[in-house]
Amino acid sequence: MNWDDTTDSPAAERLVGASADREDQAVESALRPKDLDEFIGQEKVREQLDLVLRAARARGATADHVLLSGAPGLGKTTLSMIIAAEMGAPIRITSGPAIQHAGDLAAILSSLQEGEVLFLDEIHRMSRPAEEMLYMAMEDFRVDVIVGKGPGATAIPLELPPFTLVGATTRAGLLPPPLRDRFGFTAHMEFYEPAELERVIHRSASLLDVEIEADGATEIAGRSRGTPRIANRLLRRVRDYAQVKADGIITKDIAAAALAVYEVDARGLDRLDRAVLEALLKLFGGGPVGLSTLAVAVGEERETVEEVAEPFLVREGLLARTPRGRVGTPAAWAHLGLTPPRSSAAGNGQQDLFGA
Repeated sequence: MNWDDTTDSPAAERLVGASADREDQAVESALRPKDLDEFIGQEKVREQLDLVLRAARARGATADHVLLSGAPGLGKTTLSMIIAAEMGAPIRITSGPAIQHAGDLAAILSSLQEGEVLFLDEIHRMSRPAEEMLYMAMEDFRVDVIVGKGPGATAIPLELPPFTLVGATTRAGLLPPPLRDRFGFTAHMEFYEPAELERVIHRSASLLDVEIEADGATEIAGRSRGTPRIANRLLRRVRDYAQVKADGIITKDIAAAALAVYEVDARGLDRLDRAVLEALLKLFGGGPVGLSTLAVAVGEERETVEEVAEPFLVREGLLARTPRGRVGTPAAWAHLGLTPPRSSAAGNGQQDLFGA
């Protein structure tokens, strides 16, 4: 139901990757909620944002600039569209990587209508010159356009109509303080609870005209990594399985069987996740082991292991990053049904000094 950015990274190719692929883009317009009442989850953010928008409408003014941060797939793009809809304003969508020069940003800003919402995805990846231009635009609704070069260059002030900037970022820590401070409202998107994802799945199933039982939705929600985008993707794959292998109705058993075909286990781990854990536990006794060595053991690039597999494993408490290397936790041994060697201390592969 809720989507954010698109990427060509390895994560985009995974069924449990949080970035949007082409199929996600093709169906997202039909599944996106249209207003805050339809939006599921993020209760605090919805309540706070509702107050901001209601107050702006009551004053007859544009809404404050909004910064949304959080992992991909949690609903940042969806909320930006809802902000525009709630304010009765058009929305312009662009991204940080697309703005490489200050002139790129000036062209966008100068064409905005009064009250328009400008959604800037991955705002932390914008070029520094454009970023500095954005400071003045957000604060004073004005930009200085430089004409000419060298000593003869002149700055022509350009007045802008009031607008609302909605910035989205997966890495809020990379935003410089001067930019972050210019947002009137900042919200952090949290991962969803399974019960919330079940509501997302039931809503999406209804819109996709898919019959799903309560325990089927529960089974899919438990494997969705707290992310609505992943829940919707798994729902579509389970729907396909149910139509081909069963009577089209998604039950718990059908969902489990379908996701077993796609190698997504009960905790949401896929082939890459399990390969990392199995190498760590079976080949290196639970660690500690260096990232490069672990990557070679699973036949993947170092960046793929670090940026694609590890974040979820760490969040689930299955893997720990230590100064000495990666360490498998007791939960990892239990999840794979393995017994930690006696020589490991608390399952982390550290030798007992006394051999006990």
